[in-house]
Amino acid sequence: MTQYRTEHDTMGEVQVPASALYGAQTQRAINNFHFSCLRLPLRFIQAVAHIKKAAAQANMQLGLLDRDIAQGIIRASEIVIAGIHADQFPVDVFQTGSGTSTNMNVNEVLAHLASEMTGKPVHPNDHVNMSQSSNDTIPSAIHISAALAFEQQLIPALEYLHTSLLGKAEQLQDIVKTGRTHLMDAMPLTFGQEISGWASQIESNYVRLQSALPQLFILAQGGTAVGTGINTPPQFADVFATYLQENTGTAFVAGDNFFALMSAQDTAVAVSGQLKALAVSLMKIANDLRWMNSGPLAGLAEISLPALQPGSSIMPGKVNPVIPEAVCMVCAQVIGNDASIAIAGQSGNFQLNVMLPLVAYNLLQSIDLLGNACRQLAENAISGFSVNQDKVEQALTRNPILITALNSIIGYEHAAAIAKKAYKEGKAIIDVAAEETDISRVELENLLSPKNLCEPS
Repeated sequence: MTQYRTEHDTMGEVQVPASALYGAQTQRAINNFHFSCLRLPLRFIQAVAHIKKAAAQANMQLGLLDRDIAQGIIRASEIVIAGIHADQFPVDVFQTGSGTSTNMNVNEVLAHLASEMTGKPVHPNDHVNMSQSSNDTIPSAIHISAALAFEQQLIPALEYLHTSLLGKAEQLQDIVKTGRTHLMDAMPLTFGQEISGWASQIESNYVRLQSALPQLFILAQGGTAVGTGINTPPQFADVFATYLQENTGTAFVAGDNFFALMSAQDTAVAVSGQLKALAVSLMKIANDLRWMNSGPLAGLAEISLPALQPGSSIMPGKVNPVIPEAVCMVCAQVIGNDASIAIAGQSGNFQLNVMLPLVAYNLLQSIDLLGNACRQLAENAISGFSVNQDKVEQALTRNPILITALNSIIGYEHAAAIAKKAYKEGKAIIDVAAEETDISRVELENLLSPKNLCEPS
């Protein structure tokens, strides 16, 4: 049977599991919020712990916090930052809109750990939360966790995918294929050219996301309850930011207007929009791969993606493009997350946005999903696919659109007639052109060469 201990807060006594590191306010949140099995990601909890550590350092420097208690909070924060006691943060994402329950959850855990380490009573509000409010801590944690996720996960994953695409483009730069517009045959291009387009999409997303990153470095910490900085020394915000920079290696700075940073989530909305753009790019690339891989007999069958697992519970031998499919689902989720964040961003009522936990959860999930999608697409789809060269060449030689190269010589209508005859009779376009024009076979071979048609005129 679960053993309990009695904790108290300003509303009275609460029964808390004896083994729990949290206290009364966390338990009230557990009792109150039964909406989902979703919890704020560990990365977000670690960001709040980073805030508590830097705040303790700043408060100690400013002479506000007993040195032993400060050191206890710092050490306790480092334990949580290391990912230890991750099971002690059980509050539902769908909670109070300020994220106060999560802030107090972290405060109580750190107070418990610091009290054990120092032998002194460490209070979650008076000590761990000194010079802070949930109203500036949670917006700051959104920025900190997203910025660190960018630097540690998403940006490296984008670089990895971009490098993989460039390598594949170089590998296939001389293999010519049929181009397609409206899903219909069009002028030829090389696989290298096609893949270079994907690489350019990823590079553009990389640039856009990098340009958004500095906005995440700007923090609301120091604004406390409504942006005025009540109960916080004027120097706190800058001292705090300096310690946070040292602790994380990231260039976080105090915001110059706490009212905007606490009442709105414009930066999160903008960053989410850039993540949505990346999702759209990845979905285009994944769907191109699915189309090119379709078959093996009744589809395009231009490429063969790596065979990763059986594709059917009833059809033996079937293999599906599972990684591109999974990436498309990731992209759909991210696009949905963006819509949710946009709605949440509108919920800045006067001095505080009141959908902060939702913003935090969806933003970090989008970053995490996209980082994983980039790596999976690179490792298990792009790098390993092979070209079915016989199938590609067969389609290419019979492509009636090649006649476009003769437009300026024989005219559009004559060229169209040749294209229709070649398609109707199932002949190569060069054979019909030789029959229907006075152009020599040698010259036709040069004019209608698919490889030559991939180059600028």
